[in-house]
Amino acid sequence: MMCMPCYTIPIRTHVITEQDNIIELAKRYTEGVVEPGDIIAIAESVVAITQKRAILPEEVQPGLLARFLCRFPGKHGSLATPPAMELAIREVGTVRILLGCVAAALGRLIGRRGFFYLVAGRELAFIDDIAGTMWPYERHIILGPHKPDKIVAAIKEDTGAEVVIADVNDIKCVDILAATSPASVKIAKEALVDNPFGNDDQQTPIVVIKVKKEAQDRAA
Repeated sequence: MMCMPCYTIPIRTHVITEQDNIIELAKRYTEGVVEPGDIIAIAESVVAITQKRAILPEEVQPGLLARFLCRFPGKHGSLATPPAMELAIREVGTVRILLGCVAAALGRLIGRRGFFYLVAGRELAFIDDIAGTMWPYERHIILGPHKPDKIVAAIKEDTGAEVVIADVNDIKCVDILAATSPASVKIAKEALVDNPFGNDDQQTPIVVIKVKKEAQDRAA
C-alpha cells in the first residue's frame, strides 16, 4: 500500500454498527498511530451506518414514482431498485428528483453525463443499493453520510489530525465527501487510489495516511 511520499495504515476495528459513535471510534482506533500532519480517512459507508442510515429494502414501501423512475438509471445504477429510488426521493424531495431527471435527459441529448446528480443533489451519488459492505449490513441500502463536514471537523478537534471521509472503489475512483483542508483532499485522492479500505474479513474502514513533509508542501 505504498504511495510515495505517503503510505497508508489500514486500521482494523470491531464490526461497527449504529450503536457506535464514529467520532469516538476514530479517536480510539488511531490513538498512538496518527501524528500531527497525518490524515485520518474514513469510509463513507461506515459513517452513514453509525448515523442509522443503513436500511433494509423490505422496510421501504416504494411509491409509484419510485417504481417508475428506477427503470432509468440502468440495472447497475445505485438507484436502480424501487426501494433505493424511494429513499432518494425522501432524501431530497420529489421536485429535485424530477428536475434531476429532466437535466439527465437534456444531458443525454448533448452527450454529457452527471447532470442528474448535479441538479438532484450530489449526496444521492453516495447511496449504495445493497452495498456489499461488512456484515451485518451486506443486504442494506446505505445512504450517504449526514453532514459529513461536521463529522470531519469534530474528529480533527479530538485528534489534531486532518480528516477526510472518502468513497473509494476497486477501479481507482476516489471521491472525497468532506475534508478538513484542501491539501488533505489532494493527498487522500492519491494515497487511497488503491483502496486500502476493507469491508469484508479485513474490517479496516479507517485508514491513517502517513504524510511526509514533501507531500504536505506539494499539496499546499
